[in-house]
Amino acid sequence: MTKEYPPEVYGGAGVHVTELTRFMRDIDGVEVDVHCMGGPRDEEGVYVHGVDPELAEANSAIKTLSTGLRMADAANNLDVAHSHTWYAGLGGHLTGELYGIPHIATAHSLEPHRPWKREQLGGGYDVSSWSEKNAMEYADAVIAVSAGMKTAILDAYPRIDADKVHVVLNGIDTQVWTPTPRFDEDSVMIRLGIDPDRPIASFVGRITRQKGVEHLVKAAHHFDEGVQLVLCAGAPDTPEIGERTRKLVEELQASREGVYWIQDHLPQPQIQEIYSSSDTFVCPSIYEPLGIVNLEAMACNTAVVASDVGGIPEVVVDGETGTLVHYDEKDAEAFERGIAEAVNAMVADRDNARAFGAAGRTRAVEKFSWATIAQQTVDVYKSVL
Repeated sequence: MTKEYPPEVYGGAGVHVTELTRFMRDIDGVEVDVHCMGGPRDEEGVYVHGVDPELAEANSAIKTLSTGLRMADAANNLDVAHSHTWYAGLGGHLTGELYGIPHIATAHSLEPHRPWKREQLGGGYDVSSWSEKNAMEYADAVIAVSAGMKTAILDAYPRIDADKVHVVLNGIDTQVWTPTPRFDEDSVMIRLGIDPDRPIASFVGRITRQKGVEHLVKAAHHFDEGVQLVLCAGAPDTPEIGERTRKLVEELQASREGVYWIQDHLPQPQIQEIYSSSDTFVCPSIYEPLGIVNLEAMACNTAVVASDVGGIPEVVVDGETGTLVHYDEKDAEAFERGIAEAVNAMVADRDNARAFGAAGRTRAVEKFSWATIAQQTVDVYKSVL
């Protein structure tokens, strides 16, 4: 049970559900139905649930809960219900209660640790927080996508027994995410006008407070001369953060050359080329349970500069696959300076950056296989049946 499912995938939770479903279906004896939200799908075993028409003008959190009621009504043929994020948590909880089956909840993020969402949801933030708390506390098992996330769950919801929380990491398909030729004849980098002979730092992600885009743009004022920045950043959470980001990027572009802002959603092969063409990928998140984008970049042989928050240190090994920068919410300027210093050091030694990238690829292949993650998830199901 999920909000996101192809073709409507815009974040890490959607990627997780997509790949988990695909690999679980390869396990003998496992059948997977998907109950999701959004537009019609034609894939077998995928059921779409829309908002109650009577609530079309309601707060977005209330509309989401109405889809959960529809999921629970429809999902009457299961052995286990597995919900992802608060969006589907009510559906999973009610399905378990209605049909007397176990409910598993995967935490990809936590509402109590994202208070800025009140800007987006208003009073709906309290509704989403209640829905998540209810789903987590009453689930038969909870899956955390990193050890750091398990700690966060137990901090946010102390009523949950620690033994009920299982760490099953996010993953990466390293047969899809691989190094790709740089600046070939169909290159998106060439179309953007990027210079292959100058260092390149890149970012891929949504414009949200938690992704730290504003910190990165401010940090880029301190990048060494000649360092190019490719920002693949769109889909702002609110008009206000979108406008703030626009002004910051325009100020940066006015102060230095080589700043490229891509606001449209790019297809996977073009994102893959951007990763592969970069000397370093930058992840300035201020909140990140794991960070699939770092795995994607690492799988493309790219060194990473990232904040040291959440589950990121479980992915990026400081001094081996990249550089971790300390984030202190009380000192944003130091964080931004730290990002700039780490990027400058990384791109100044391109041979070292390539060695970090190669080590990152090896780590992604060996530690973050979706086949392993799918089996571990099924093992959690079996533990509560």
